[in-house]
Amino acid sequence: MSTASKARRMIKSVVEIPQKLITATTNGVSRIFSPSNDDYPKSGVQPYDGEPADNKHY
Repeated sequence: MSTASKARRMIKSVVEIPQKLITATTNGVSRIFSPSNDDYPKSGVQPYDGEPADNKHY
C-alpha cells in the first residue's frame, strides 16, 4: 500500500469519526427526549373496592 493511500485513509477516518460520534450522540438524545411509544390500555379512573382501614391499626 502506498503512502498516498494510507494518508487518504487517515484523512477519511479523521473526518468520519467525528461524524459517527455526532450521529450516535444525536440518536441517543432523540431516543431520550422523544415521546414514549408505550401501548398501555386506556383504563381510566378505577373505583376503590376495598374495605376502609380501622383507625386502631395505624
